[in-house]
Amino acid sequence: MKDMVFEAFNNGRFVIPGEQRAFDAIPWSKHPTFEGVELKHIVTAKETGGSYSFHLVRIAPGKSILDHIHDPQLETHEVIAGNGTCINDGCEIEYVPGVISVMPPKVHHEVHAGDDGLYLFAKFMPALC
Repeated sequence: MKDMVFEAFNNGRFVIPGEQRAFDAIPWSKHPTFEGVELKHIVTAKETGGSYSFHLVRIAPGKSILDHIHDPQLETHEVIAGNGTCINDGCEIEYVPGVISVMPPKVHHEVHAGDDGLYLFAKFMPALC
């Protein structure tokens, strides 16, 4: 089931008036710091004048995005599939499909994938990249 839900999202599209962008045409890239983490940059700072960016995040089973902050970005996570935990400002949040978490600027957070891996839709305001 998790693969079906994530693949439906992964094969989705970004739509705004006058433009559509198929997600499956956007390549995955390895996270520059964290092993087992891949990113798909759906909408970037270049396309939004720096106001926001959207990213699919795929974390392999047992892998993590370790403690970090963003400044000046607010970050949101929407859990699409899989399982894991997020430590958000010192509080542990169970990550299961349907959970949305918000990390304000300068708040420490980390994400750990469970046995099924973890699939997130992450948004940054202003844009991360």
